Amino acid sequence: MTSVAIIDYGMGNLHSIAKALEHVSGKQRIVVSSDREQILSAERVVFPGVGAIRDCMSELQKTGLDEVVIRAAADRPVLGVCLGMQALLDSSEENTGTDCLGLFSGKVLHFSKDMHEAGSGDRLKIPHMGWNQVLPTYQHPMWKDIPANSRFYFVHSYYTAPDNAEDVAATTPYGIEFTSVIARDNIFAVQFHPEKSQHAGLQLLSNFVGWNGES
Repeated sequence: MTSVAIIDYGMGNLHSIAKALEHVSGKQRIVVSSDREQILSAERVVFPGVGAIRDCMSELQKTGLDEVVIRAAADRPVLGVCLGMQALLDSSEENTGTDCLGLFSGKVLHFSKDMHEAGSGDRLKIPHMGWNQVLPTYQHPMWKDIPANSRFYFVHSYYTAPDNAEDVAATTPYGIEFTSVIARDNIFAVQFHPEKSQHAGLQLLSNFVGWNGES
């Protein structure tokens, strides 16, 4: 049986995340797939994404992989990455408004164009790009052996705003304290790119490969 299936719907840095997972997974099988049955036969599923949310949702619906994400999220560990995290919410402001999968209550919002660095007062650039701290809000198996306030690599202009505070698993400072990780039951989703985040990112992926979906 496939240990981890990475969903291929035409959007995402699939080669890099597959290589990173292979690096930490030992002999477990990692596949990149758009095949419904192969994805749903996997023990764990990664839902990646880059680009615009409208294109993301369009491709998911065109291929029927939106239903696959929802089914996988019902009964096995799922890791959302970047746009894959944003797509789990109800809707996004991007592209004049886009309906998403609705697995988490809340919206995806655009960073204000008038944000400033605390202390220096320097204007912050959008997109938020580069290394930044991730501050866990509670203990979770996916944080195993990752020091608090570790830095991960971000590239995004939109951020998630969950309705329920208990869904927030970590925050990050960038003009505001935005939600950089959401989690509930067997779903864990991150705004940053673990495959580009060196040691901390590889540790997170290693934790995912060994995670049973319980928090």
